Amino acid sequence: MDTETLAAAQAIDFSFLALFLRATLTVKLVMLLLIVASFWSWSIIITKIITFRKTRAEAEAFDRKFWSGEPLDELFDQIGANPEGPAEKIFAAGMMEWRRSHREDGGLIAGAQARIDRSMDVAIAKEAERLNSGMSFIATVGSTAPFVGLFGTVWGIMNAFIEIAQQQSTNLAVVAPGIAEALLATGMGLLAAIPAVVFYNKLSADSDRIISGYEAFADEFATILSRQLDS
Repeated sequence: MDTETLAAAQAIDFSFLALFLRATLTVKLVMLLLIVASFWSWSIIITKIITFRKTRAEAEAFDRKFWSGEPLDELFDQIGANPEGPAEKIFAAGMMEWRRSHREDGGLIAGAQARIDRSMDVAIAKEAERLNSGMSFIATVGSTAPFVGLFGTVWGIMNAFIEIAQQQSTNLAVVAPGIAEALLATGMGLLAAIPAVVFYNKLSADSDRIISGYEAFADEFATILSRQLDS
């Protein structure tokens, strides 16, 4: 490599901003799309981490109240028919149906156990939907971002070869900028995809554990009520 070519290559600005500004319009759009997707993914991830932490704390606090030995009717009167906490909502759904199942003479309407179970299942389904909202976007970013970045790379390399053909030169000063700009798109695709995949798996597992806890509580609560139904 001659000194002139080496000096020309060293004079090229390879910073991220310079590579972005030199890229073609298509590659720029790809990079901007990946940046927006990455920021959106991180906003969902951070929101979910905070939400799951609050949800677990609320479930633990309610679990202590539920198993404290306090009568269920008194506990229900304390939290009301429209509580804010997810675990309390499931409990309230079961208790409301339990009270609705009593006739004026004190007897129970037939099928009370099935209705109580369905009421709590509906409440659990709503909480599961709330916990999993936005997760599909993270999964989409994790699965598609590398391919979007690869598209930008292919497009950038194609334009780099066109420029080589137009200038009829393959020296480093001509080849390096176009290739670097193209590879930056792949790097940004991976930068968006890797955290999305990692946190999607973690948050999905956390969500499943929380929902399993709700389902276990609903089963235990239904068992308690069934004893009173059979007594």
